[in-house]
Amino acid sequence: MVLRQTGNLNMHTSISSNMANYEALKASVAKNGEVMVRLDTGEKIELHIHNVRFEDSTKEIVVDAATETYWIGADRVCYYWIHREGITKE
Repeated sequence: MVLRQTGNLNMHTSISSNMANYEALKASVAKNGEVMVRLDTGEKIELHIHNVRFEDSTKEIVVDAATETYWIGADRVCYYWIHREGITKE
């Protein structure tokens, strides 16, 4: 399954294709300013437009988390969703 935009207030989609994952996440961050991802390890990470960059050559997502920097392969992202005020996802 591939990431795709839906009309849901709180999008939560399973993904598998590395190139499609990368491009969909990149577009979603650009459009929404913030996207939550869950990695294959179960870890959740927030991607914010001001602290994330997308490395097109390696298809890695680089997150500057102030004291640490994370390099995430798009193939490690199992789910993503968009934070909406007043809505939580667990």
